Amino acid sequence: MDVTLDSIRDVRLYQSRTGYRFSVDSLLLYEFVDLKNVSNIADLGAGSGIVGILLAKRYPQAKVTLFEIQDSLIALAQKNVALNNLRGRVTTVKCDISELSRRNARFGSYDLVVSNPPFRRLKSGRINLEEERAIARHEIKLGLSEFIDAAARILRARGRLCLIYHPWRLAELVERLKKRGMEPKRIRFVHSRISSEAKMVLLEAVKTGKTGMRVENPFFIYDEKGQYTEEMGRVYKPEVGIGYGSEEEFCK
Repeated sequence: MDVTLDSIRDVRLYQSRTGYRFSVDSLLLYEFVDLKNVSNIADLGAGSGIVGILLAKRYPQAKVTLFEIQDSLIALAQKNVALNNLRGRVTTVKCDISELSRRNARFGSYDLVVSNPPFRRLKSGRINLEEERAIARHEIKLGLSEFIDAAARILRARGRLCLIYHPWRLAELVERLKKRGMEPKRIRFVHSRISSEAKMVLLEAVKTGKTGMRVENPFFIYDEKGQYTEEMGRVYKPEVGIGYGSEEEFCK
């Protein structure tokens, strides 16, 4: 596999040069997690492992499981776990996430589930010819209902799900979460600029949580001059030396 070695924050990461590469939405998801303590974390559709590895660094007592279906990305995730000296706490599991809802072994065992799931239906948007990217963006291997079923299955009572998703499917997302006993508790819309509509949405849901949701201040990527906002600068830290390419890569 043709790979690059990139750095972000205190993490180094191998990524495919031409296949799926994480984008800024992964960093936004990481930053959105707001827990003082957590002991058992699952990353559903972990890709090369960026979100789970960053969380393992933030919560040094936590164990993290990276669930991924694609062999090429599992191989990269394993290399990245070793590269960041996390073998003792971070494990990789090749898994069809839709099957997690039917597995008893992991029932109710996680405090936190994070995910950047595919949000495009199969007949919407342009299908990327690169298979890794297509599976990450489109519901080829995993649909929304299957994803939520899996998250609800493996979370303990009062456990939290944090995800980043597309706003045009927000109503569907909330409806399906509530049907599975997952109560949306916190939401934040992400905009490219102050004058643009929301491009992504960050959402936290609590399993068996009480009704009541907090809408946080919007997050803006760019200011009026086209530069990163101060808040984005704290998340992105471009001086570290990893490039995300065009703005379009922001949505996977």
